[in-house]
Amino acid sequence: MNETRNAYLMLTGAMLTFGTIGIFRRYITMSSAALACTRGFLGALVIIIILKAGRKKLREGLNGRDFALIVLSGIVMGANWLLLFEAYNYTTVAMATLCYYMEPTIVILLSPLMFSERLTVKKLTCAAVSIAGMVLVSGVAEGTAVQTGSLKGVLFGLGAACLYATVVIINKKVKTGGVYERTVIQLLSAALMLVPYLMISGNYNNGETTVISVIMILILGIVHTGIAYVMYFASLNRLPAQSVAILSYLDPVSALILSALILHEHMTAYGLAGAVMIIGAALVSEMKTRN
Repeated sequence: MNETRNAYLMLTGAMLTFGTIGIFRRYITMSSAALACTRGFLGALVIIIILKAGRKKLREGLNGRDFALIVLSGIVMGANWLLLFEAYNYTTVAMATLCYYMEPTIVILLSPLMFSERLTVKKLTCAAVSIAGMVLVSGVAEGTAVQTGSLKGVLFGLGAACLYATVVIINKKVKTGGVYERTVIQLLSAALMLVPYLMISGNYNNGETTVISVIMILILGIVHTGIAYVMYFASLNRLPAQSVAILSYLDPVSALILSALILHEHMTAYGLAGAVMIIGAALVSEMKTRN
């Protein structure tokens, strides 16, 4: 009983932590590429330290094919972070988060091609509702997206969602290795992928580096990536899949609430309706129907 309760607490903590990433991004002057690179290195280091301290095994027999797939997924994840952090720069945390949570819809629509899965009426309905919600959230329906300059952020967010969907699809094809081994390889691959770009562009900062910015960077890498990932993966095997799916939506919901409370971000009635449609459709699509 205690183990199950602790698993619920860890998963809840991880999701609420992920939900504050956009808020922390607001106080970081580092460029999106440099931040994504730093996040990957710090996250991998923290996971390795935690596993070593707990005397847990890191390597669990990842074969050559799956290693290549994990490296590829890490490279895609690095690009995904880059676009997501850029989305936070050009639009509100709420809108960027909701764009990012179009990922389940993208996976649903690609599942017949990638996994030979049949698209049910329920899944197609959820996808349609989610897309309609995205139209409302983006401001296209009201004609405000271009006026407010947030369209660029919306496109970055949707691009990040497409890349995250790609990461999910690649990971589904990996059959060997443990979750921590895969995660460390992914994080290091994500970071290393961005090193050449940073060396060529020299784009490290968007402004003057402050003490607060450095502290936020360290928290994002250590807490939001390393510790939160360990909490997330440690809870997965102890909880029912449906419970994990439901609790996962604490991330976007908490992001919307906290961005309103802390950053005083405002959403229109259209935006709120769209948010309910996106999160609701994604949640319903993942819930299994009882016989």
